[in-house]
Amino acid sequence: MKRLLVIVKYRSILNYGLYRQFSTFHEDFQQNHIETNLLQRTLLSVGSAAVSILNPYRGDMIACLGETTGDNAAKYVLKKMQNSNEGSRILAEKPRVNTRTVDMEHLAQLPDGTIGKTYSNFLNENKVTPDSRLPVQFIDDPELAYVVQRYREVHDLIHTVLQMRTNMLGEVTVKWVEAIQTKFPMCIGGAIFGPIRLLPKHRQLYLQHYLPWAVKTGTKAEFLLNIYFEKRWEQPLNEFYREMKIEPLKF
Repeated sequence: MKRLLVIVKYRSILNYGLYRQFSTFHEDFQQNHIETNLLQRTLLSVGSAAVSILNPYRGDMIACLGETTGDNAAKYVLKKMQNSNEGSRILAEKPRVNTRTVDMEHLAQLPDGTIGKTYSNFLNENKVTPDSRLPVQFIDDPELAYVVQRYREVHDLIHTVLQMRTNMLGEVTVKWVEAIQTKFPMCIGGAIFGPIRLLPKHRQLYLQHYLPWAVKTGTKAEFLLNIYFEKRWEQPLNEFYREMKIEPLKF
């Protein structure tokens, strides 16, 4: 009965193609969602925070921390997306970024300097895959769950357009931009505590160049979660930078 009500509701507001996309996310959400009470969420927050600090490469713990502490930030991001035409379309269509939904071969064949080609190069050079992003589990509201899922799945795209590698220096720099724009506690924590693990040479570069640039970019650039990257694969990066008010880091 519950499933029938969901189908009736969303068929009434979306066309069939968009409904199917929402349904796919909704089904994933129902399958992966784990309901928790206040005590359980508190224990998960404390435990995941401790493990994340000790081992910043534990993606599962970082994901858990983001879900159990990011409710207010997710609401903030949701509102920012709702107030944007492009962000609203993302919320309505609920696209996913993985090898089942994105034609990676097509991206690899796009001209150099486009968003799609640059993203393809980034994945290959850094030996990462969009399929590595974990599903949201501990957020009860489906809309907020999608916001967090979207953030996870475009994280590598943000790395791509900011031209930041996946090493600690690049990750900390991206975290500053994301923290300023999204207010997610896990991003703020990563931005503040991540530099502790930087090597001396990288720490000097971070303080002199990367940190000032990240703060400026996070403050002045258009809201990155409002970018419908899948509709922009063929857009030249130079044009994208002008539109989004992003100045690539140069020194």
